[in-house]
Amino acid sequence: MYPLPMRYLVFISSCFLLSCSSVYKKLQRTTGDVACVQQFKPAFATAFYTTQVDVVGKHLSGILVFKQMPDSSTRIVFTSETGPTFFDFEFTANGNFTVHYILDQMNKKAVIKTLRKDFELVLLHNTSPANGYLLTDTTQHLHYYAFPQEKGTNYYITNESCTELFRAEKSSKRKPVVVAQILNYQNGLPDTIGITHKKFNFTIALKRLERNVAR
Repeated sequence: MYPLPMRYLVFISSCFLLSCSSVYKKLQRTTGDVACVQQFKPAFATAFYTTQVDVVGKHLSGILVFKQMPDSSTRIVFTSETGPTFFDFEFTANGNFTVHYILDQMNKKAVIKTLRKDFELVLLHNTSPANGYLLTDTTQHLHYYAFPQEKGTNYYITNESCTELFRAEKSSKRKPVVVAQILNYQNGLPDTIGITHKKFNFTIALKRLERNVAR
């Protein structure tokens, strides 16, 4: 085997460094009201969404219901159009998570953990202002509200005045691993929610039904 010419070694090294570079490196930390993102926390009383789930070649569809319980916990139930339940989850007011039911085919630790983290991102769980900080993208005029998690960071990206939420991202140190679009709020409820995983083929698409009741 012959040694590689120096120009190829430089090229390979450059590619490696670029691939390891963080997409958040250009952001600048600044001061600001981190609590402003709380306005985007969905105000569910009872909310119904038509739901499409595609995961590794499998397709599920039905109705997903978010329901605020009397003890301030949030129940999330996903059923098919014909009636059977895919899963029934609960987040308590202090962030604890309970699986009340999940279909046998979905009853895998990795699946449950993934769904839990996805809903935590959408529900703006673990977004205490005391733990968050603000980053700015001066070229795109965006604010990144960052909340460190057990692994990685959840970002909520808004305009500079924090009046419009463009997207949420669950990220590793270098790049997003999950992107959530939470759009068109009406009476505290988003009309459209889309969740896309970057490392494998897994998407969730929700569209609000008119029979929602806002609190």
